[in-house]
Amino acid sequence: MRIVIILLTLFISTEVMADIYKFTDTDGRVYYTDEPRHSLYKRIIKSKTFRYSNLNSNLNNYHAKVRTYTGANKKKFAELIQQAAYRHNVDAKLVHAVIQTESAYNSSAQSPKGAVGLMQLMPDTARRFGVSDRNDPDQNIDGGTRYLKHLINMFNPNLDLAVAAYNAGENAVIRYNNSIPPYPETQNYVKQVLALYNQ
Repeated sequence: MRIVIILLTLFISTEVMADIYKFTDTDGRVYYTDEPRHSLYKRIIKSKTFRYSNLNSNLNNYHAKVRTYTGANKKKFAELIQQAAYRHNVDAKLVHAVIQTESAYNSSAQSPKGAVGLMQLMPDTARRFGVSDRNDPDQNIDGGTRYLKHLINMFNPNLDLAVAAYNAGENAVIRYNNSIPPYPETQNYVKQVLALYNQ
């Protein structure tokens, strides 16, 4: 999961009173702040007096928990991913790379734009590929893998375009003359997925 610490208050004192909040955006970036700007921020450190060095320790512990959570869920969903990949003739490594980037294997992930589940399916995409319950991991993985296969066939042999289309939509790729759209989010997404796929 791409984790970018965007905002942390600069502390003048070595001791502070503050709650620390976390928010994950649709790209998988994680933001930390002591002044949440909207309701999607979740408190991860309760207000108390602590030294600044303790904040680093808390964040390191949090990152360790994220890695443990991701690894456990990767194993948990491995069989469903393998089955869907086999069913739709898609490399399971690619499905894993997309899921890692989309949701970090969090089956309850929901984006502000309305994408849901492991493969972050939007309502229209879910209907298009026969998914009646986006929250069901089996259906979510199957529908997302079917969509991925559709994009691979559409943009064959350019895998990078298929991955870009999974993020931005096939019409965006076509609109830019079958090239990766010039959206920073999509360009970073393609790099992330392909880097994971080629590991």
